[in-house]
Amino acid sequence: MAQTVNESMHLEANDWLQEATQPVCDRLTRLGRIRLASMYRKCFRSTWDTTLQWSDDSVFLITGDIPAMWLRDSSAQVYHYVPHAAKYPEVSRTILGLLRRHCQYIVLDPYTNAFNREGNGRHGYQDRTSWSEEQEKWIWERKYEIDSLCYPIRLAHAFWKATGDTTWMDDLFMRAVQTILFTWETEQHHGTRSPYYFERSDCPPSDTLPREGKGQIVGDTGMTWSGFRPSDDACQYGYLIPSNFFAVKSLEQMEEMIHVLAPDEALEKRIRVLREEILSGIEKYATVETADFGRVYAYEVDGLGKFNLMDDANVPSLLSLPYLGCVDAKDETYRNTRRMVLSRKNPYYYEGTAARGIGSPHTPKDHVWPISLCIQGLTSEDPEEIRALLDMLEHLDAGTGLMHEGVHVDDPARYTRDWFAWANSIFSEFVEKAVGYLH
Repeated sequence: MAQTVNESMHLEANDWLQEATQPVCDRLTRLGRIRLASMYRKCFRSTWDTTLQWSDDSVFLITGDIPAMWLRDSSAQVYHYVPHAAKYPEVSRTILGLLRRHCQYIVLDPYTNAFNREGNGRHGYQDRTSWSEEQEKWIWERKYEIDSLCYPIRLAHAFWKATGDTTWMDDLFMRAVQTILFTWETEQHHGTRSPYYFERSDCPPSDTLPREGKGQIVGDTGMTWSGFRPSDDACQYGYLIPSNFFAVKSLEQMEEMIHVLAPDEALEKRIRVLREEILSGIEKYATVETADFGRVYAYEVDGLGKFNLMDDANVPSLLSLPYLGCVDAKDETYRNTRRMVLSRKNPYYYEGTAARGIGSPHTPKDHVWPISLCIQGLTSEDPEEIRALLDMLEHLDAGTGLMHEGVHVDDPARYTRDWFAWANSIFSEFVEKAVGYLH
């Protein structure tokens, strides 16, 4: 029977969560940052205390205030627990249970971003899309996003590196790998091979795809197509550059895991070829020469000459590329891009009296996302920038001790989503890095 965590693990949780967070809290306390220590501990445990639901041998993880599980969000929500998985069996069991659920969902339908806990036919909206009767029962929302298939690979790879545990690499995982590869290969030729379409009636353009749900016309580039961004907003152009970078990294991790744990020369070659094709497409189509910043990465392109210069707060983003292991933070094109997206040349960069940073068309104007502020800090090599971002975030919680989705740049009491676990998790990651820069 599914329940939040489960009774025995809930009892254990107080012990491991207290112990895991104590070193950072002690350091912050010695520095007189008592409030920040309290926020860190509360955010660190948010996912564990409020979003985990066990069902047999798998874990269903809600995002917070929406009763559905996103492949992306659920992976990111537990990523800060991975370094503790080798020491605490309850953490290891939880991540293994989540990976199993991920693989089940990917095999069921790789085009879905958010799933139900059970096959109950509940949907966030009534959409027109290419699902089967069996898929339809499990799907909360079917917006196809490349990163939905990247995040479980990232989590599996990190878990393996942290623990040495390989029990997750079973037949189900290999079926998920094959499904991911087939989907990305298909979407390299979206216009001629893809079965996917998505339409939502009576909604803003950001919630649906044009041309009877197929999206804007794109050329074949070697990259793989995405219908939606990680914000769940529709792509303007179908080749989402941060997500293609993420796919390249995920394929690298996939190949490494298979080469070491389940050698298969033909499969490894298939992965390598796809990775090289996507990377070649990025190198050929993804950069734009600008007057103000030099050569930068576009956010989206269509492979036919059109491009979109911006960045969105959600991850993968252009800002997040070093955090995801896609580029070096010292890479010249990345540094140029970073300067661009952290300026008013990015239409979703906002400044105010309480905050300045990147927001999203997904939330109201003048709302900065704490997730993006954390990413800015996690990709920074400047101690002053890191400390300033930490100070800013400490005062954006509106007295709740928790992070939110978007926060108004002049008034932290004006925010979206009371309960958004991913923001809490990545805040914990950032605090763990930033504490070393405090004095």
